[in-house]
Amino acid sequence: MLLLCGIPLLFMEFVIGQYTQFGPVLALAKICPLLKGVGVATVVISFLLCTYYNVIITWALYYFFNSFRWSLPWQSCNNTWNVVENCSDGFSGNATHLRSNSQQFFDYRLLQISSGIDQMGKMRWELFGLLIVSWIIVYFCIFKGVKSTGKVVYFTAIFPYIILIILFSNNVQLPGAMKGIHFFLTPKWGKLLEVQVWVNAAAQVFNSIGIGFGSMISMASYNKFNNNILRDTLIVALTNSATSIFAGFVVFSAIGYMAHQHHMPVEDIATDGPGLVFVVYPEAFVTMPIAPMWATLFFFMLLCLGVDSQFAMVEVMVTSLMDSWGKSLLHIFRRKELVVFGVCFVAFVLGIPNVTQGGIYFFQLMDHYTAVVSLMFLAFFEVIAICWLYGVRRISSNVQEMLGSPPNIFFKACWWFAAPLLVTIILVSSIIQYTPAKYGKTYVYPPWAEVLGWCVSLCSIIWIPLGAVHTLYNGKGTLIERLHSSITPVADVLSVENEDLMLKAKSDMSNSMYSGVVVECVRLSEETRGP
Repeated sequence: MLLLCGIPLLFMEFVIGQYTQFGPVLALAKICPLLKGVGVATVVISFLLCTYYNVIITWALYYFFNSFRWSLPWQSCNNTWNVVENCSDGFSGNATHLRSNSQQFFDYRLLQISSGIDQMGKMRWELFGLLIVSWIIVYFCIFKGVKSTGKVVYFTAIFPYIILIILFSNNVQLPGAMKGIHFFLTPKWGKLLEVQVWVNAAAQVFNSIGIGFGSMISMASYNKFNNNILRDTLIVALTNSATSIFAGFVVFSAIGYMAHQHHMPVEDIATDGPGLVFVVYPEAFVTMPIAPMWATLFFFMLLCLGVDSQFAMVEVMVTSLMDSWGKSLLHIFRRKELVVFGVCFVAFVLGIPNVTQGGIYFFQLMDHYTAVVSLMFLAFFEVIAICWLYGVRRISSNVQEMLGSPPNIFFKACWWFAAPLLVTIILVSSIIQYTPAKYGKTYVYPPWAEVLGWCVSLCSIIWIPLGAVHTLYNGKGTLIERLHSSITPVADVLSVENEDLMLKAKSDMSNSMYSGVVVECVRLSEETRGP
């Protein structure tokens, strides 16, 4: 999926952003007016993600502050929140009625979990306060644009690598670590026949690289017109994947150690979702020497990673608002800092249901229908809009104009055939084999919650048909003439001759954080667009 979809589509988004010099909304409107709603949908999905993604930062803050104890609070079953009769020191194996002390800390102390989404319960005021703190951190990291974010990214991007290396150096020395790594590296070839594996692979690649969220188009829009985006594409995609694989070694070495400690198979301990980070890994720290130190470092690393990801999602909304209504917004709010504050405040309010006693069910529902279901639809229509309607010939011409040479046959083949085919097959198969969202292994959402989940998906997807109807309705001539003009790019988007004029307009619009990320963190750009 990385080779046939991830890298080609990342390069494609970089091309569109850098060539048009606009964020996803205006960029898609210019290259394919019929599917201009795809640009709006990417902004909406990024905004929906940031409303609940900050809850992960909230949980990380809670664990971080609770790690400053010599005896970690999830270390035993002798706490007021424990249900002693079914509490287990360590993992319970086949005894399904037992729950580990770390699981009970997550469920009964952190979440104070209710019985289901129809029982949202009381507000978790500790988490509510930490949610405010997490949004304050995000706001002060991006409100000044390049000046504040560029400095923060230096630390938040590099520090996690240091922690991963330290954790790995410690973990590989533990008994059973090699067993976990062997499990991690041993493929189960039969799984390739399961459609859900490919759907998960696509979701992983798209989420980790940022395809379909508008962030990469926005980021590239601040690049110098002839910046080497092919180099940037390979650096971002390969570094990201290498980091993911290395993190797998770190995680599974600890899981192998825990399997050894509790005399259990590795597969019985390995899990996905929030449970891995907030249940399985904290359990590993309990048995390590100087447990509070490892826990503190790990959750601070998680905090850095969360804040780093949150930057991009919030800034997609800010950049799109400033691109489309910059003058009007500045006339109302006077300063861009207040626009950023408004975006953060609205996202904070929408995220409040996640910090109630039933918030974890709401969180899981949002994540399933936003990060998996909606993303596949958006990726499909983005590929159709850019690869087929805008066309591989135009994309190749844009690349040649910017870099001096057209893309090679591999990228052209992926844009024209491989990526659209794979995305289409995954979308159709995932619809046919659709499975409702679940929390854990047993909780099934009631029908009304499923309807709510689809409504969340429609919040982003609905903009695609609405945009098409709006374009056709406002077109001129017969329906065929309107349809033809709606799939024709607007004035071939941009030429090198009017680059200076576009630069000035872009600088007046926004002083986005992306130029900071590009220059200060991964050298994606040779020259920034903002002041």
